[in-house]
Amino acid sequence: MKPRKAEFMLLIVTLFWGSSYIFMKMGLGTLGEFNLIALRFGLAFVLASLLFHRRLRRIDARTLKVGALLGFLLLGVFTFITFGLKTTTTSNAGFLVALTVVFVPLLDRIIFKKTIAAPQIFGTVLAITGIALLTLNASLQLAPGDLLCILSAVFYALQILVTGRAVKTCDSLNLGILQLGFAAGFALVLSLIFESPSLPSSTPAWIAILALGILCSGCGFILQPIAQKYTTPTRTGLIFALEPVFAAFFGFWFAGEELSLQGYTGAALVLLGIVASELLGKTPLAGGHVRTLKKRRADL
Repeated sequence: MKPRKAEFMLLIVTLFWGSSYIFMKMGLGTLGEFNLIALRFGLAFVLASLLFHRRLRRIDARTLKVGALLGFLLLGVFTFITFGLKTTTTSNAGFLVALTVVFVPLLDRIIFKKTIAAPQIFGTVLAITGIALLTLNASLQLAPGDLLCILSAVFYALQILVTGRAVKTCDSLNLGILQLGFAAGFALVLSLIFESPSLPSSTPAWIAILALGILCSGCGFILQPIAQKYTTPTRTGLIFALEPVFAAFFGFWFAGEELSLQGYTGAALVLLGIVASELLGKTPLAGGHVRTLKKRRADL
């Protein structure tokens, strides 16, 4: 496969992921938060299991345990996103969740005492300034939905770091499939406790679940590792940085969401901070963080 074709595939994958925020909002119209998560990842798990059922026969106890942990973290990621979308816009959610790229080196420093390179610090400062402009109102208060999306990015970063260590001793594909199943199972249990789980009862809800399960989770996470073999990690990272841009586009096009001048300025700074962190893939020190992010997505 030629690099341009591979990068076009990655662009389509990023488009899927950027659209997921508007589809989650659509699904929340008739489904409970945990119900939506269970259906989304349950469908993705079934599809992945059918495609790779032979590989799943090699699951061992350690892979099963780590898969459960990753499934729990994945549940945290999408629980915060899903609840956050109830009180924030898809545009804000897309930019705030994309801060995962910034949080990875910060948490790596806190948990594993890894050194943070100067350009990463610069990218973090840009991103934090952008968050302030994007989310703080005139009274300097943060909307609950924005805070939940930031927490989602923190969980996403933890998911990346745990995955980066787990794939050294476990089968990465099986881990990816198992975490989808565990996330769906955990969400189903929570839905049974706090909600009344059901199948979608409207056409928009069915469209949302099928799009999230098949396109955003199934096709997205299968096409991504295939295409990434034929391009560089840096170019892959820069393409993925377009995810919040697509989220903002879908929010504007389908939900009529618009940002103020201050909001657009903040979004631009967040995006610049993310791109600055991604460009560190050219350096040996930060390349590991970028590769870990790509590895985590490949494992799903």
